[in-house]
Amino acid sequence: MYRIHIVQPSISMASLPFFLCALLTFSSISFQGISAVNFEVINLNPQHAGAIKFEKIIGGVPFTKKLMAQINQYIWSNILKQNTAADQKPHTTVTLFIKDFIGGEAITWGDNYKYINVSAVYLRDYNGPMELKWEFISLLHHEMTHVFQWNGEGKTPIPLVEGIADYTILKANYFPPAFMKPGAGDKWDQGYDYTARFLEYCDGLVPDFVAKLNKMMRKTYDVSFFKNITGKPVEKLWADYKAKYAKKALEEIQG
Repeated sequence: MYRIHIVQPSISMASLPFFLCALLTFSSISFQGISAVNFEVINLNPQHAGAIKFEKIIGGVPFTKKLMAQINQYIWSNILKQNTAADQKPHTTVTLFIKDFIGGEAITWGDNYKYINVSAVYLRDYNGPMELKWEFISLLHHEMTHVFQWNGEGKTPIPLVEGIADYTILKANYFPPAFMKPGAGDKWDQGYDYTARFLEYCDGLVPDFVAKLNKMMRKTYDVSFFKNITGKPVEKLWADYKAKYAKKALEEIQG
């Protein structure tokens, strides 16, 4: 599954404090428990300019393996609420490749989505060392969600799958300045950050909504899952969501 390019490669210096704060916050986080999953990181094209930036700026294999384990625990504990092995995908090893390819920032693929390819081309073309490391951490929150989430054995619509992955970015406070604001979008399943914001709204109505939805999608998917959890069909939820933020916008205009 590809993550779309939702920000410009260069971030303005005016936004830098936001990125610095997020990096410092991440470095201070401690996660309880030790992942039973083994993480492998392979730099397939070490002489590529992007692969060199991966080693020198991001921190290379040691940093990435530690990062993957931390994100794994964050997803299990904070997003999907999968606190027992019975709730989790049966992964023993997840492998990330730094690879020379174009067409996306990264892709998660393979049996149960246990492989992640990160584009060395994308890393090469991303400007700014601090911003690059932050973007890499954000990117892995998205891709690692694909590794551990359920997708109805392929029946869940891709926009919803991607929306849940971006929801992880949102909750982890690794969303970029260009991330959609609450109330944006034309439909609930527009995907990525649009859907992430809608899921955030649903989570405000029913605590752990995303975790409950993910659990229901283990073997199949039906749009009625939204009503089963909240008591409202998804169309009504979307209408209420849009109305809420339209009202807020009007109140702001009126002062």
